[in-house]
Amino acid sequence: MESSILTLYRKLNSLPFGRVIFNLGISLKAPFFRTIRPNVVALEPSLCKVIMKERWGIKNHIGTVNAAAMCTVAELTGGLALDATIPSNLRWIPKGMTVAYLKKGKGILESTCEFDRSIIQEGDIILPVILRDASNQEVFTANITMYVCRKKT
Repeated sequence: MESSILTLYRKLNSLPFGRVIFNLGISLKAPFFRTIRPNVVALEPSLCKVIMKERWGIKNHIGTVNAAAMCTVAELTGGLALDATIPSNLRWIPKGMTVAYLKKGKGILESTCEFDRSIIQEGDIILPVILRDASNQEVFTANITMYVCRKKT
C-alpha cells in the first residue's frame, strides 16, 4: 500500500502548478521548513530529492548557506523519504543527526536521501543524506537517526 504523502505527491505532480502546491503544503504542515523554501523534485519509496537555493535569508556571516539551513533540508529530505516508504502501521520521529560540513554551500543545493527499504524496522534506523552543489560536489552529509514505532490505535 502506498503512503499518503507519496500518493499526494504523485497526484499533485501530474497537475499544472502541482509541485508548487505540494511544496507550499509542506510549509503549512511544518511551518519551519518554509525558512528554506524547499522544492521537492523527486519522491519515491526510499528516495527523496529536495532543491534549496542560496538566498539572503539562509546565509551565514561569511556569505554561504547557513549550517542550520543545511540541517533543515536534510531533515526534510530524510523525513519525506522515510514517510514515502514506511508501512502505514508505523510512525517515525527524528532522534538525532550527525553531520559533516565538507565544503562551503553556495548556489543551488540538492539534498538526496536514498536507502534500502530493508532497514525499516521498529527502533532506531539511520538514514543517509547528502547535499551536493551545482557542480555535483558534496558539501554536506548527515546521518539521521529516526525512531520508528507502531502507531497507537
